Amino acid sequence: MRVARVEAIPYALPFRSPYATARGTLERRGMVLLRLRTDGGVEGLGEAVPLTLRGGAGIREIRAQIESAAERLHGLELATGDTEPLDVAIATMLELTRPRRLAAPALAALECALLDLAAKLAGKPLWQLLNADRAAPVKCNATLVAGEPALVAHDAKAWAAEGFATFKLKLGAGFDDVATVREVRDAVGSEARLRLDANQAWGVRDAISTLRELEPFDVELCEQPVEGLRAMARVARDVDIALAADEAVASEADAHRAVQRRACRFATAKLSKVGGIGGATTISRVLPTYLSSALDGPVGIAAAAHCAQVITPVDLAHGLATQRLFASSIAARECELGNGLLELPAGPGLGIELDDAALERHRI
Repeated sequence: MRVARVEAIPYALPFRSPYATARGTLERRGMVLLRLRTDGGVEGLGEAVPLTLRGGAGIREIRAQIESAAERLHGLELATGDTEPLDVAIATMLELTRPRRLAAPALAALECALLDLAAKLAGKPLWQLLNADRAAPVKCNATLVAGEPALVAHDAKAWAAEGFATFKLKLGAGFDDVATVREVRDAVGSEARLRLDANQAWGVRDAISTLRELEPFDVELCEQPVEGLRAMARVARDVDIALAADEAVASEADAHRAVQRRACRFATAKLSKVGGIGGATTISRVLPTYLSSALDGPVGIAAAAHCAQVITPVDLAHGLATQRLFASSIAARECELGNGLLELPAGPGLGIELDDAALERHRI
């Protein structure tokens, strides 16, 4: 069986309401879907989410990188006798990336499509191909967009009514951060977990001052309050709230530097930030790690949910419930979200089935 067709399709999903953070506001999320099709009709799916709010490459560049690398997949022989499908996928990925430097979102899409294809050819769900013992529902946090404190608290109540017990608040966007945390805490009660994300919006002094003021609200952690590991280490020394690195940890080497500098207690890994499941797994061996969405589509969320089965366990909710933020989908079958848990779809590979008509409607 050979790879007979490769497609890199740019598309965008609209949000139910604008997605606002300290980094900016989005009306829709653009991404690139990768489809690998064999001459036997089996399809492998991958997805790249350009991290443009962080200054990363845009859709055109990411698509071009994927297409350039994927050209070498045409005609690739996948029937390899006794060779394990996972070994074939890993070897192929290494061959694709050896002569070129690819952005992390492109790497994530290529890795995911190859793993999805390998798992389908093996007749296994991806988590099983990755040697997880079982597939458990993934506990997720609610993601609250930045806004006026009363509106954020109202949004938190809606998420709580759907069974969420951990709430992620976007701070540093020009609203009253202390009032926001206070009102959300009042809205969801003392048992709920609150985590904060400032997206590097604060300076060191502001971060220390604000986090000290927020300590009475029993905050679980704060993601990336300042830019860079050195600045995070300075904040970590002076506050009691645990810090989690996001932008500052994108590789295993970054994770080791974070540990050496005592910059944070946790890391959060977005597959499009760290280059895929392999990157997230290696980071989790160095720092306690939970997964986050880069506002992925259904393919990226499914990949992260499979990844959650194999990374080093940590008692933290994952940030993978963002499909609730979108007004539509390109999938006929995807992960199901309910009672604060993300359930993997059944079937081999990722378990995702595309809705081709929906994909065409959302194509860029």
